[in-house]
Amino acid sequence: MKKTAFLNIAKRLNGELHIVPLLYGSLGLEQRLHADLHADDIDILVPEVFLGEKWHDLASVMEEGGYVLYDLHEHAFERSGLCAAFASFESLTPFAGIDLSGIPVIEEAGVRYYLLDLRDYRNVYAASLQDGYRKNVKNKNDRQKLRLIDRALAEEAARRQDETKKGKDTGPLSLSSRRKRE
Repeated sequence: MKKTAFLNIAKRLNGELHIVPLLYGSLGLEQRLHADLHADDIDILVPEVFLGEKWHDLASVMEEGGYVLYDLHEHAFERSGLCAAFASFESLTPFAGIDLSGIPVIEEAGVRYYLLDLRDYRNVYAASLQDGYRKNVKNKNDRQKLRLIDRALAEEAARRQDETKKGKDTGPLSLSSRRKRE
Protein backbone atom coordinates (compact mmCIF):
# COMPACT_ATOMS: atom_id res chain seq x y z
CA MET A 1 0.00 0.00 0.00
CA LYS A 2 2.74 2.50 0.96
CA LYS A 3 4.86 1.49 -2.01
CA THR A 4 1.90 1.95 -4.35
CA ALA A 5 1.20 5.36 -2.80
CA PHE A 6 4.85 6.32 -3.32
CA LEU A 7 4.73 5.23 -6.97
CA ASN A 8 1.58 7.32 -7.47
CA ILE A 9 3.24 10.37 -5.90
CA ALA A 10 6.46 9.81 -7.87
CA LYS A 11 4.51 9.48 -11.11
CA ARG A 12 2.92 12.87 -10.54
CA LEU A 13 6.27 14.40 -9.57
CA ASN A 14 7.88 12.92 -12.71
CA GLY A 15 5.12 14.16 -14.99
CA GLU A 16 4.07 17.48 -13.54
CA LEU A 17 7.27 18.84 -11.97
CA HIS A 18 9.93 16.81 -13.82
CA ILE A 19 11.29 15.58 -10.49
CA VAL A 20 12.92 12.19 -10.06
CA PRO A 21 12.38 11.74 -6.30
CA LEU A 22 14.38 9.52 -3.97
CA LEU A 23 12.50 6.86 -2.00
CA TYR A 24 14.08 7.21 1.43
CA GLY A 25 13.74 5.94 4.96
CA SER A 26 12.37 2.57 6.00
CA LEU A 27 10.23 2.16 2.89
CA GLY A 28 13.25 2.53 0.62
CA LEU A 29 15.30 0.24 2.83
CA GLU A 30 12.48 -2.34 2.69
CA GLN A 31 12.85 -2.40 -1.07
CA ARG A 32 16.64 -2.85 -0.90
CA LEU A 33 16.43 -5.60 1.73
CA HIS A 34 13.33 -7.26 0.26
CA ALA A 35 11.93 -7.32 3.80
CA ASP A 36 8.96 -5.80 5.61
CA LEU A 37 10.29 -3.26 8.12
CA HIS A 38 6.83 -1.90 8.95
CA ALA A 39 7.56 1.58 7.60
CA ASP A 40 5.48 4.21 9.40
CA ASP A 41 5.39 6.67 6.53
CA ILE A 42 6.74 7.55 3.12
CA ASP A 43 9.94 9.58 3.17
CA ILE A 44 10.72 11.28 -0.11
CA LEU A 45 13.72 13.41 -1.03
CA VAL A 46 13.39 16.05 -3.72
CA PRO A 47 15.62 18.86 -4.97
CA GLU A 48 15.91 21.52 -2.28
CA VAL A 49 14.40 24.20 -4.51
CA PHE A 50 11.02 22.42 -4.15
CA LEU A 51 11.16 22.91 -0.39
CA GLY A 52 11.81 26.61 -0.81
CA GLU A 53 10.96 28.84 -3.74
CA LYS A 54 9.02 26.10 -5.60
CA TRP A 55 7.27 24.74 -2.49
CA HIS A 56 3.88 25.89 -3.75
CA ASP A 57 4.29 23.71 -6.88
CA LEU A 58 5.08 20.61 -4.80
CA ALA A 59 2.29 21.31 -2.31
CA SER A 60 -0.20 21.79 -5.16
CA VAL A 61 0.70 18.42 -6.69
CA MET A 62 0.21 16.74 -3.32
CA GLU A 63 -3.09 18.51 -2.64
CA GLU A 64 -4.38 17.64 -6.11
CA GLY A 65 -3.59 14.02 -5.22
CA GLY A 66 -5.86 14.24 -2.17
CA TYR A 67 -3.17 14.87 0.45
CA VAL A 68 -3.52 17.49 3.17
CA LEU A 69 -0.54 19.38 4.56
CA TYR A 70 -0.37 18.77 8.31
CA ASP A 71 3.16 19.89 9.20
CA LEU A 72 4.74 22.69 7.18
CA HIS A 73 8.08 22.49 9.03
CA GLU A 74 8.43 18.77 8.18
CA HIS A 75 6.83 19.20 4.73
CA ALA A 76 4.46 16.39 5.72
CA PHE A 77 1.14 15.47 4.12
CA GLU A 78 -1.55 12.95 5.05
CA ARG A 79 -4.24 11.13 3.13
CA SER A 80 -6.45 8.45 4.67
CA GLY A 81 -4.00 7.89 7.53
CA LEU A 82 -0.99 7.59 5.23
CA CYS A 83 1.79 10.15 5.78
CA ALA A 84 4.27 11.35 3.17
CA ALA A 85 7.05 13.75 4.15
CA PHE A 86 9.59 15.55 1.99
CA ALA A 87 13.18 16.53 2.67
CA SER A 88 16.14 17.81 0.66
CA PHE A 89 17.94 15.48 -1.73
CA GLU A 90 21.07 17.63 -1.44
CA SER A 91 21.18 17.17 2.35
CA LEU A 92 22.41 13.58 1.89
CA THR A 93 25.97 14.71 1.18
CA PRO A 94 26.63 16.76 4.33
CA PHE A 95 24.51 14.43 6.50
CA ALA A 96 25.89 11.04 5.45
CA GLY A 97 28.60 11.64 2.87
CA ILE A 98 26.50 10.29 -0.01
CA ASP A 99 27.73 10.91 -3.57
CA LEU A 100 24.52 12.07 -5.22
CA SER A 101 25.78 11.31 -8.72
CA GLY A 102 26.20 7.62 -7.83
CA ILE A 103 22.65 6.94 -6.67
CA PRO A 104 20.93 4.46 -8.98
CA VAL A 105 17.73 5.34 -10.81
CA ILE A 106 14.98 2.74 -10.67
CA GLU A 107 12.32 2.47 -13.36
CA GLU A 108 9.18 0.70 -12.23
CA ALA A 109 5.65 0.80 -13.60
CA GLY A 110 6.54 3.77 -15.81
CA VAL A 111 7.92 5.73 -12.85
CA ARG A 112 11.49 6.89 -12.32
CA TYR A 113 12.93 7.32 -8.84
CA TYR A 114 16.23 7.11 -7.02
CA LEU A 115 16.97 4.42 -4.45
CA LEU A 116 20.06 4.31 -2.26
CA ASP A 117 22.19 1.17 -2.32
CA LEU A 118 22.86 -0.73 0.89
CA ARG A 119 26.22 0.96 1.55
CA ASP A 120 24.57 4.37 1.31
CA TYR A 121 21.76 3.24 3.60
CA ARG A 122 24.41 2.08 6.06
CA ASN A 123 25.95 5.57 6.00
CA VAL A 124 22.54 7.18 6.51
CA TYR A 125 21.58 5.04 9.51
CA ALA A 126 25.05 5.39 11.05
CA ALA A 127 24.72 9.18 10.74
CA SER A 128 21.18 8.97 12.13
CA LEU A 129 22.50 7.46 15.34
CA GLN A 130 24.32 10.75 15.91
CA ASP A 131 21.21 12.87 15.27
CA GLY A 132 19.67 14.20 18.50
CA TYR A 133 16.02 13.41 17.76
CA ARG A 134 16.66 10.02 16.22
CA LYS A 135 19.15 9.15 18.96
CA ASN A 136 16.47 9.61 21.61
CA VAL A 137 13.40 8.40 19.73
CA LYS A 138 14.51 5.94 17.05
CA ASN A 139 17.82 4.61 18.41
CA LYS A 140 16.67 1.01 18.81
CA ASN A 141 15.09 0.86 15.34
CA ASP A 142 18.15 2.44 13.72
CA ARG A 143 20.47 -0.07 15.39
CA GLN A 144 18.25 -2.94 14.21
CA LYS A 145 18.29 -1.57 10.69
CA LEU A 146 22.08 -1.26 10.79
CA ARG A 147 22.33 -4.91 11.82
CA LEU A 148 20.04 -5.92 8.93
CA ILE A 149 22.07 -3.84 6.49
CA ASP A 150 25.36 -5.28 7.77
CA ARG A 151 24.00 -8.81 7.45
CA ALA A 152 22.79 -8.15 3.90
CA LEU A 153 26.14 -6.58 2.94
CA ALA A 154 28.01 -9.58 4.38
CA GLU A 155 25.75 -11.99 2.46
CA GLU A 156 26.28 -9.97 -0.71
CA ALA A 157 30.07 -10.07 -0.24
CA ALA A 158 30.00 -13.83 0.40
CA ARG A 159 27.86 -14.36 -2.71
CA ARG A 160 30.32 -12.33 -4.81
CA GLN A 161 33.23 -14.29 -3.39
CA ASP A 162 31.49 -17.60 -4.20
CA GLU A 163 30.78 -16.42 -7.74
CA THR A 164 34.42 -15.42 -8.16
CA LYS A 165 35.60 -18.84 -6.97
CA LYS A 166 33.16 -20.59 -9.29
CA GLY A 167 34.26 -18.37 -12.13
CA LYS A 168 37.87 -19.45 -11.66
CA ASP A 169 36.96 -23.15 -11.88
CA THR A 170 34.59 -22.81 -14.83
CA GLY A 171 36.29 -19.98 -16.68
CA PRO A 172 38.27 -20.26 -19.90
CA LEU A 173 41.23 -21.76 -18.06
CA SER A 174 39.46 -24.52 -16.14
CA LEU A 175 41.20 -27.26 -14.19
CA SER A 176 41.11 -29.66 -17.14
CA SER A 177 42.67 -27.14 -19.53
CA ARG A 178 45.36 -26.29 -16.94
CA ARG A 179 46.30 -29.98 -16.73
CA LYS A 180 46.64 -30.13 -20.52
CA ARG A 181 49.01 -27.15 -20.51
CA GLU A 182 51.22 -28.68 -17.83
